Amino acid sequence: MDSMQKKTVDAFDHYRETYSATVNSAVSFTGLDVDFFTRVKADYISDLAVATFKSTDKLNVLDIGCGVGNFHSLVGPKFGSLHGVDVSPASIEKAQATHPNVSYRSYEGHRLPYDDHSFDLTFTICVMHHVPPRDRSGFVSEMLRVLRPGGLALVFEHNPKNPLTMRAVNNCPFDEDAVLLPSAETIDLLRAAGFASVQSRFILTLPAANSALRAVDRLFSLIPLGAQYYVSARRP
Repeated sequence: MDSMQKKTVDAFDHYRETYSATVNSAVSFTGLDVDFFTRVKADYISDLAVATFKSTDKLNVLDIGCGVGNFHSLVGPKFGSLHGVDVSPASIEKAQATHPNVSYRSYEGHRLPYDDHSFDLTFTICVMHHVPPRDRSGFVSEMLRVLRPGGLALVFEHNPKNPLTMRAVNNCPFDEDAVLLPSAETIDLLRAAGFASVQSRFILTLPAANSALRAVDRLFSLIPLGAQYYVSARRP
């Protein structure tokens, strides 16, 4: 683990007990909180899984860079099994204590501690901007490796073209060294790794708090206005 990765691990170890409060402070100017953004992305994950697989109750799912598992009480019941992996051992310890039905592991940030073709769905939420740019191709290649043929990968990231997003990132102490990725870069990384059917959509152009508002949010999804975006891709 190099010095940049070690700094990231130390930061998330440090904020494991105050993660939500720290994010809430960074986004307080929006009038929203971390739980709102968590619910919206959890709903998008569920929607995309249903659209891809129809039935989701037998899917084996991996959250890469799961942190303290903020999403897991929301998405875990929708899937057959949920796994989380992170470079922060302290975050994994807290996640396991909070979500005993989820299987957690820590790793060194390079090779995921799972066999080839282990999962139907992998997702990573606002993690890649913490991955050193030179390591990002390896990160998405690992997402591909652990997916089964036909499996779905989802990458959620901050939209660097949105000024409110940039304000929130600049206010957040553990994003101090973050290097945000434009959606085009994320698309290129996934295609270069060997993914197929790579698509990007912007989200949170408006507060998509329920299915009706998500339907409206989708109307703006091709316009780079949203606070965040996702890229979806399939393993051939």
